[in-house]
Formats: sequence, structure tokens, C-alpha cells
Amino acid sequence: MPAHITLLCLDVDGVMTDGGIMLDDFGVETKRFHVRDGAGIRMWMKLGYELAIITGRSGEVVKHRASELGIEHVIQGCKDKAAAFRALIEQLGIPPEHAAMLGDDLPDLPVMRLVGYPMAVADASAETRELAMYVTSRDGGHGAVREAIEHLLNKKGKWADAVRVFDP
Repeated sequence: MPAHITLLCLDVDGVMTDGGIMLDDFGVETKRFHVRDGAGIRMWMKLGYELAIITGRSGEVVKHRASELGIEHVIQGCKDKAAAFRALIEQLGIPPEHAAMLGDDLPDLPVMRLVGYPMAVADASAETRELAMYVTSRDGGHGAVREAIEHLLNKKGKWADAVRVFDP
């Protein structure tokens, strides 16, 4: 089933980050992202696959990180992740069974139930891990996105192509 995945959807807090939310004295939110996750995201997209962020929170830091990585599909402040996912796959013309979702907690379950390949980070809630067809060995924010992408690309037989993405 991973061989058919052409769209990878990611949550942010707890997946792309460790779930911590840092606020300074002025109310400015910051997040910590793992550099290898970014490299994995670039590899995935350079090989021609789609990637989307679907998150319930909103923030400039997510916009900045997505822009830096070239992520085109960013859905923030999402109260109904399943509806957002349905609209996204309709826009992209991708059947739900060709999509994967990497989540960490209960708000991700509605999308995980719709996709062809639900995945969870190692430190996800029990319900999220139970629904997942693949659970990373790494926690969210600590390389779990990269691990999930490596897993998908290995199952597709594309890992060697991904490694060459950074060759001059």
C-alpha cells in the first residue's frame, strides 16, 4: 500500500515539532523543527510527490517554515481536518487511498481514517498509534517526518533516487 502513496499530509505540533509551544514575553510563538525532517520533505517533493500541512493551530512560524521548504499546501487554523483533507484531494485529483497522514494525537484521527496509509510518530497517543499502519521509532520533532518519508520511499523503491536529490 505505501507504494501507491503520492500525497503525504503532516500535522505540525507533535509531528514536525516536539509538541512544545514556546511563547516569549511579547507573545511571539516559536517552534523547533528538525533539519533532517526538512531534508526529507525536500526529497519527497523533488521526486514529484505532493506534501501538505494540515494543522489546527495557526502561526507565522509555520508559514515561514513551509515557505522555506517550498510546501505549497498549508492549511492552518483547521477545525475540521477531515473536511480540509477532502477539499485538498479534490483540488489535487488524488484518491484518498493514495494519501498518507502522519499524526500524533486525537485531532489527526479523522484524516487518518480517510487516508490509504495512516502513520503515527513514536510518542503519539495510544489511539493514534493503534490506527496507524506504520509507527516511527522517533518521536515527533526529532526526525520522525524524515523516518516516515524514508519508509515510504523505501517501500516505493525510490530511496536511492532520494539520496541523489542532493547530488550536484
